[in-house]
Amino acid sequence: MALTRFSYNLAKASFKLCPRQALKLSQTQLLKPTLSTPASRMFTTSKVLSKEQIEELQANPYFDKYAEKIAKLQKTNPEEFLSRIEAKSAKDKPAQPKDFSLPGAAKPAVSSPLRQKELEKIMKVDLLADKTPEEIALIWNEHFAAKDAVAAVIPLDTYKVMEERFKEFNTFLFPLPRDMGYEFVVVQFLGHEAHFSTLINYQAHKENAPECLSMVHYTELAETKGIILMVGEFDKDVINPREAKCLADQVEIYYSRPSESKLELLNNFTKNPQYFSHVDLINEMNNLEIEEQPAEQKN
Repeated sequence: MALTRFSYNLAKASFKLCPRQALKLSQTQLLKPTLSTPASRMFTTSKVLSKEQIEELQANPYFDKYAEKIAKLQKTNPEEFLSRIEAKSAKDKPAQPKDFSLPGAAKPAVSSPLRQKELEKIMKVDLLADKTPEEIALIWNEHFAAKDAVAAVIPLDTYKVMEERFKEFNTFLFPLPRDMGYEFVVVQFLGHEAHFSTLINYQAHKENAPECLSMVHYTELAETKGIILMVGEFDKDVINPREAKCLADQVEIYYSRPSESKLELLNNFTKNPQYFSHVDLINEMNNLEIEEQPAEQKN
């Protein structure tokens, strides 16, 4: 389900400074010149090993053992030999820094009303009748451990507090740490669901913005077991498991146990957008990271 459109004045006031870091970097990538002049087309490249690749190959502890086979492959099938070397070099390269997102394609408009998703579609609820909350939590978390998802089991009393804040502050903004700064993600709460989209996508497509994370809270076991089962499925092309968990953790912190400063951010974003500052939001994230460090690492 796509995000819903909310007050333009609220969005304008709250977001006026937020996207520029991400947008500035994205524009430089979009405007990167291509080599299409006649002069640039005069040159072609051939596959040859660089001096560094040769030295790396010879430094391999298995080089002497397989030197004869390497020489034979190089002589009989040089293209395959070079392809293998390049593949090995590419695999050993350090990961590139995570950059900011670019706008994606809009999702199709959805006019049908929101339908509560059912836990029965995931697991047999009647088979959980004789299980303890702890056993159900173990089953739930193991079920999603190998999937592109984050999962949690929330005590009913905690969820009741969160649900009230979902209604009061149904739209908010979370910072997501990137290698080159922070990217902002919009979240909207609809019923027992939470829908996340990068700010740059929300600004481009409004309620049809593609989602990077969709979170569902299943309430079927609330009365019998006193727990809520949560799962959030994410788009691995936009965020990774660590970033999905970061967003889920921020939901839990801001909506179940916010500090006075975090509660003020929620209030300002919703009720006094002229006082909302994305810098304060980032400062809260930095403070959170410091608080989570072991005591001996704090300076």
